[in-house]
Amino acid sequence: MEEGEKSPLLSQDAGGQEPPLTGSSPLTSSHPGPAPWADQDRRPGLEGVLACCFPWGSSCLKCLIFLSNFVFSLLSLLALAIGLWGLAVKGSLGSSWGGPLPADPMLGLVLGGLAFSAVSLAGCLGALCENAFLLRCFSGGILAFLVLEAIAGALVVAFWGQLQDDLEHVLRMAITHYQDDPDLCFLIDQVHLGLQCCGVASYQDWQRNLYFNCSSPGVQACSLPASCCIDPWEDGASVNDQCGFGALGLDEDVAQRVVHLEGCGPPLLQWLHSNIWAAGGYAFVVVVVQGAELLLATQLVRALAVHKRAAESEGLSTGPPDSVPSPLPNWSRADWQVKRKTGAPGWGLGLQASPPLPGKVSE
Repeated sequence: MEEGEKSPLLSQDAGGQEPPLTGSSPLTSSHPGPAPWADQDRRPGLEGVLACCFPWGSSCLKCLIFLSNFVFSLLSLLALAIGLWGLAVKGSLGSSWGGPLPADPMLGLVLGGLAFSAVSLAGCLGALCENAFLLRCFSGGILAFLVLEAIAGALVVAFWGQLQDDLEHVLRMAITHYQDDPDLCFLIDQVHLGLQCCGVASYQDWQRNLYFNCSSPGVQACSLPASCCIDPWEDGASVNDQCGFGALGLDEDVAQRVVHLEGCGPPLLQWLHSNIWAAGGYAFVVVVVQGAELLLATQLVRALAVHKRAAESEGLSTGPPDSVPSPLPNWSRADWQVKRKTGAPGWGLGLQASPPLPGKVSE
């Protein structure tokens, strides 16, 4: 056979035999290892560490996200139920069916409870089912809440002075429409009872009310709400609604024994100044909790992505590409491709030399 007319795929020794297998061969090694290209698919670093620690780390993240959002879901659903109950009791929903939404504070409670419960349930299900889509929806909802809260806080800070100046005007408008809205009536009564005051500047501000004005023809003329009384319960279990009857027509010396004469404007401003830092602290805690929830959800989504990539890499590293068996260490991947395409016998084991490639063969 002339030189160069055939090209064996494996070099042979002088005796025409194939070189013996080395000790590092996967077929003869006493310590079998992964395929040569398996290490190429492994990526050391932070992702590898997260992939190794994923089962333990993901369990902690899932528990934290699930438990916290479960509690928030219960609170949100409770707020939603209270809001719906309030609307049903007052008939706000039934009276406005088919029309515009009612201007009712309970409606805000319903909408807020609905939004918070939807976001919290998305976080619960996303953490429990390891669903990246639900976790991203949860993160988007938390981010939207943070943006809205930041806008509201900026508006309060920017218009704080104007809000204090307009407080007395707001209270006078509330007194004028006292009987028009049950929620407004409840709010004014709570301010009276909590601060032990009556009216805005004094108890005479109730002359602005159409029903309590002394010129009114109704039975409540020259009267005050029961919340203005010093002892509205009069040592009883229920409020005595008639304790303020005729109080506007009495002299101050006599009236002060029955009702509070001081207005609610200055005490309310003082209460706001003394509790502004507490309100800011509560708002800060809420923002921190929401930020922590957002961070945990983001970390869990990243851990899920790293675990998915690690699983795919492990699946690819169990065998060579294109279903090629594990080659000997001194063979290249191109040699295996050529041997498989030519259909050379024994190419899968590599224990004997392959026949030459199709070509000219000398006599």
